[in-house]
Amino acid sequence: MFRNGANHEAPVILLIDDDMISREVTATLLTMRGYTVHSADDGATALTLLGRDTLAPHVILMDAQLPGMHGVELIRALRGKASASIYVISGSEGERDVIEAADGFLLKPFGADALGQLIDGRTPQVASALPNASEPILNLETLARFREIMPEAMVREVYAAVASDLKQRSEALCDAIAEGDANTVRRIGHAIKGGCGMAGVKEAARLGALLESESDQLDNSASVLLDLREATRSLERMLEVEFPAQAM
Repeated sequence: MFRNGANHEAPVILLIDDDMISREVTATLLTMRGYTVHSADDGATALTLLGRDTLAPHVILMDAQLPGMHGVELIRALRGKASASIYVISGSEGERDVIEAADGFLLKPFGADALGQLIDGRTPQVASALPNASEPILNLETLARFREIMPEAMVREVYAAVASDLKQRSEALCDAIAEGDANTVRRIGHAIKGGCGMAGVKEAARLGALLESESDQLDNSASVLLDLREATRSLERMLEVEFPAQAM
């Protein structure tokens, strides 16, 4: 979705995240800070990339919850392919063995400054509290920060992608709830919490956290799904105001 930078003087970063919104927002934050970013949506793809002579990253950022190979097993495999520092990022508190195996840990949502601090080997300063029901659909401070570091068209692209992703995940949630598939509800809720948290879409992030934590209560999940669809419509209406010349 977004073009990665090609500043060969800056550290090269390999980003591994299966959630499209989290991956693209993080890649954009890194690109705007001058890093060269390569991305993969799972561990197997990342290892294939590292097997090529053309990629030698200085830093690897990997999500803690990936499909297939993940956690400590993936960290060990990555260390066998690259000499890069490995940092784990996650929308939930990390497991102790994973944190100990990595070189650092960062809790989503995080901003460009915290990400830069992590990559520089410093302790990142992050406000990790999830939003509550009284907070707005979109965090205007996050929107303002994006506008400071990105062109307006790219900011719009970020939020258009969030709205589109929420619609697709809502359909997948509807099917999972109908089939009584609590594991899929939990997984989708986790992805919404992380991706929307990164983009500052606070109400959807809150609802994603509810879906993740209450996935075994499918009646409640059905009610949360209705709220999520309304939050998506509210986000679209807000973006029509924020980007009047390029209505959603």
